[in-house]
Amino acid sequence: MKKQNSLAEGPDGLVYTARLPLSSATLNYLADLIRSHLKKIRSPWRALPPGKIAGIVLAVLRCDQRPGGLAGGNGVHRTTVTRWVREAVGLLAARAPRLDRALKKIARSGGGVVLLDGSLIRTRRRTGKENRKNYSGKSKCHGLLVIALTDDRGRLLWVSAARPGRTSEITACRHDQLTDKLRAAGLGAIADLGFIGLDDADDPDADPAVITGYKAARNRPLTPGQKLSNTVLAAVRAPVEHGFAHLKNWRVLGKLRTAPKWATTLVRALLVLTNREVAR
Repeated sequence: MKKQNSLAEGPDGLVYTARLPLSSATLNYLADLIRSHLKKIRSPWRALPPGKIAGIVLAVLRCDQRPGGLAGGNGVHRTTVTRWVREAVGLLAARAPRLDRALKKIARSGGGVVLLDGSLIRTRRRTGKENRKNYSGKSKCHGLLVIALTDDRGRLLWVSAARPGRTSEITACRHDQLTDKLRAAGLGAIADLGFIGLDDADDPDADPAVITGYKAARNRPLTPGQKLSNTVLAAVRAPVEHGFAHLKNWRVLGKLRTAPKWATTLVRALLVLTNREVAR
């Protein structure tokens, strides 16, 4: 009997089509960005047209498709797809709102408060010295911490830089001078109990920039009024969880396999795409 050594699917493999759960407006928006960038750098030629490139990039970001698989189905090399993804992510991240501008926009629209929260984006376990700083004792896994602000309807306004998982939420907010910028814009933020102690105003009579609930102690249980206050605040800040849910619909954030230095650019690019999808 003659031995069969060829692959069952043939030398070229199998190619299939799939549907992306995204709007055509998002695809056209990204394609226009790529087209304008190519015109700006005077490099109009690519192996595929901008619309096809945009579809490949969105497949990587939304469905976490492997660049090697997409490259084989489109007749290009894997490194070409990786380069396209990084190029598009950089273009999108450049359009992410800055903290001070986002707060001023909310103030001009008549808003009085924003919602504040943090979330951990899981990553692979690092090796060597990179191992411990990305480990979150709170979540018991490796990841990167991201702080986000949303409006009262849960629409994302701003995301911070991605920091090692061992960083506390208060430390990350102080690094971004969040309370000072909230006061400068005349806004307040509603946060959970993890942000108690963030608002360290020198003037005790000043209005708080960050409003949190009450935390019980072993010898100091909560009063009925404090419990009611916690319930009301929890209901008010619930939409911030919707904002993170929309952001994490991009499956590339399920478990990052990229360098942590690139995670900030990736998250800010996904913020722009998320707002395009939610606003449609």
